[in-house]
Amino acid sequence: MEQAVLPKEVQVLDQAIMILWDDGHRSTYPHRYLRLRCPCASCVDEMTGRARLDPDTVPQDVSALDHMQVGNYALQFLWSDAHYTGIYPYRYLISHCACIACGESRAGANAQVSEPEE
Repeated sequence: MEQAVLPKEVQVLDQAIMILWDDGHRSTYPHRYLRLRCPCASCVDEMTGRARLDPDTVPQDVSALDHMQVGNYALQFLWSDAHYTGIYPYRYLISHCACIACGESRAGANAQVSEPEE
């Protein structure tokens, strides 16, 4: 069984949310980036997985005002646009890390998956 990576520290900063994970990785999520990826049923259709959230309805300056831990598996944010129903599981947050290293890693994994076999 895979060992879960847990947040060691969560900071809501002026420009972003910073999470230091217990494996030493630091993820920084610009506020609007994370708000637009809210996985709640209001923002994502539960049956199809398609986005229901219209990005034009989310203010450009949206920000997290506060956060709280949900059990031992997720974080919940109170957003300045009064949205608060999204629960962001740790695995989801890690998979959406906006850092360069994670972006390159995802791009490499996608390239390997799409390479045709000879």
